[in-house]
Amino acid sequence: MVAIIKYNAGNVQSVQYALQRIGVDSIVTDDVASIEGADKVIFPGVGHANAAMQYLRERQLDQLIVSLKQPVLGICLGLQLMCKHSEEGDTNCLGIFDEPVKLFPTSLTADQKIPQIGWNNIYDYHSTLFSGINENEFVYTVHSYYAALGAATVATTDYIIPYSAALEKDNFYAVQFHPEKSGKVGEQILKNFIIIS
Repeated sequence: MVAIIKYNAGNVQSVQYALQRIGVDSIVTDDVASIEGADKVIFPGVGHANAAMQYLRERQLDQLIVSLKQPVLGICLGLQLMCKHSEEGDTNCLGIFDEPVKLFPTSLTADQKIPQIGWNNIYDYHSTLFSGINENEFVYTVHSYYAALGAATVATTDYIIPYSAALEKDNFYAVQFHPEKSGKVGEQILKNFIIIS
């Protein structure tokens, strides 16, 4: 069973529907025992880092997430909250990854807007999350903040600057893009996550 962590951030239902499409049962929950007992955990999110961290702390979900031993996949805001610090609201986050989360620089060209919304290519994979996926495939992204490149970076993308499309450390995996909205590529990434032991 896959547990999808329920908190005050969007896109939980779309992740559950994506799992249904690949034949995987899941529950959406903030119950500690249910999350601890799950085979896999997905930590999605769309929203504001500071408000999300406050919600997690109030329910001790922050302590729970960092203590999990099974594979955990962060998505979008989930990835950012798994980092050490976010410039959004000057927020101390979970600290699983050391990479800082920053606002995209404002030195933009006419075709570069914040937030970044739409399809972008990813490359330079170093993770079983990307098994069977060609270099430079396109995925769907919506975000104004990004995780810098660092030791945990396992896929890269470019928008204004290069940044971490995916991070991995021990049993923790995270992607900045939305696999649940990324067609066949996103579906394969979710399938790869499900079979990680």
